Amino acid sequence: MDMVSLVGIAVGLAMDAFAVCITNGAVCKRENVNARFALRLAVSFGFFQAMMPMIGWLIGKAGESLISSVDHWIALILLGYLGGRMIYESVKKRKAGEEEECRIDSVSFRTLMALSLATSIDALATGIILPSAVGAGSLPLMLIAVGAIGLITLCIAFAGVFLGKTFGTLIAGKAEILGGVVLIGIGVKIFVEHMFF
Repeated sequence: MDMVSLVGIAVGLAMDAFAVCITNGAVCKRENVNARFALRLAVSFGFFQAMMPMIGWLIGKAGESLISSVDHWIALILLGYLGGRMIYESVKKRKAGEEEECRIDSVSFRTLMALSLATSIDALATGIILPSAVGAGSLPLMLIAVGAIGLITLCIAFAGVFLGKTFGTLIAGKAEILGGVVLIGIGVKIFVEHMFF
């Protein structure tokens, strides 16, 4: 299993959750941003980031023979699209000067689930190409891969809450741009490896 690519994909996928956690840490009352609050967000984001690639992988398994001949193209297109979309949305938010409002008591379970799902949609598509990207073709390897994605997301999201508390929303837009660049870079890497090596 290619651990470098796996960590890169996990970090890239976690950047949306990271940005949301930074925002929540920045706009909530400082005294309400504690380890319990951060862990609640981190566990939710980590769970969804692990679950969605697994669902994508199961969808991909149904058409495995067809996908194996074009998986590098799919990786390039999907990761390029997802990375480009992350960068575009970040730049668009910055130009519009959007600021998210949050009060600690307004982050309900329902809201948290919606945020977790919204930030993990790109992980669904990534699950389709994950086996070719990191060499996780079997179920045990796939479980390790999605477990690593979930754990990395959990750690990054947890840290994001406290970074937001400390530094404010200045980092949030940059995190999304960095995540987009990482996803595009991994897509190009997969394509080049399959085409030329």
